[in-house]
Amino acid sequence: MTPTTPAGPDHPWDEPGFEYVSNATAAELAETLRAATRVLITTHEKPDGDALGTSLALHRGLRQLGISSQVLLAGPLDPNLLAIAGPSDEVRRFEHDGLPTPDDEPDLIAVVDTGAWTQLESMRSWLRERAERVIGIDHHARGGSVASRRLVDVDCASATQALVPVLDALGVDLARDEVAMPLFLGLATDTGWFRFSSAGSTVYRVAARLMDAGVDKDELYAMIEQNASPARLAMIARALGSLRYMSNGAVAVMRLTMEDFAETGASLEGLAGIVNTPLDIGAVRASILLTEAAKGLTKVSFRSKPAREGLGIVDVNELAAQFGGGGHVHAAGARIPSDLDEAEAAIEAVVDDFVD
Repeated sequence: MTPTTPAGPDHPWDEPGFEYVSNATAAELAETLRAATRVLITTHEKPDGDALGTSLALHRGLRQLGISSQVLLAGPLDPNLLAIAGPSDEVRRFEHDGLPTPDDEPDLIAVVDTGAWTQLESMRSWLRERAERVIGIDHHARGGSVASRRLVDVDCASATQALVPVLDALGVDLARDEVAMPLFLGLATDTGWFRFSSAGSTVYRVAARLMDAGVDKDELYAMIEQNASPARLAMIARALGSLRYMSNGAVAVMRLTMEDFAETGASLEGLAGIVNTPLDIGAVRASILLTEAAKGLTKVSFRSKPAREGLGIVDVNELAAQFGGGGHVHAAGARIPSDLDEAEAAIEAVVDDFVD
């Protein structure tokens, strides 16, 4: 259903008066990349599997062609994801390395898996000063003027899927230099390992092509999804221990406090996927995890199921937008500048408007 308070033009990812659509083809972006001598690749803060996968795949593809590039990531990142980066990958962290120095100044910047200024706070001013040198590759329907030239394919289930035609136009061999693996990572994680409704027949054809190029899906799944620490299991137990329901049982809500982190030894980076656990309950159509990131700051993860049996979806992208966040219809996030109780009460006050 349409929320009674739709985000519309006030969605935090939107830029008033700006139409976020493609203004370049895959071939045109490939030509731009081929002409570059030093490329900086970056993505949204707190990179997920798709953000990291798109960044690494482009980085490895450019390296295959002899084009110098580096990846710059900002915010926490699941160590299981980062494990796919190899010793030959030049991956930098904003918190440790900062922005490029004048000696490392890129002549081209590629922003992938986002076009929203609110997701690029760490380098917003730096990017604005270099706007004409920024290209974008994305699959989200919302964004702003981050990239002067961009490919925005909302029919793609992941940004890695949107990147494939660019790599093809560049002449990159996906079967070499482990280019296919990060492409598969983005495709798999952004479709919930092919469980989400976005995993249509085209997605499976792309996945098959990547497997033919050498991806071992079982090994990758084990590395990303079956490599948990005891601390993560302890946090799952604590999250489930806090479980309660909203919207007559249609929405599950869990909480994790700073004390939970201190007592289990867990980290924010290791929480990926915990929010999905209550979706195993048949009656639950959306799940929300509230995490106390700091005193007076609550990180919120939203997930929802596809429509079924006459029930509409809970559009968590629009729900997250009520709190300055965003994402996809079935997966989104937000940061609320209040404590857990206040954040939970604020969500409960509006969530019924998003449940059909």
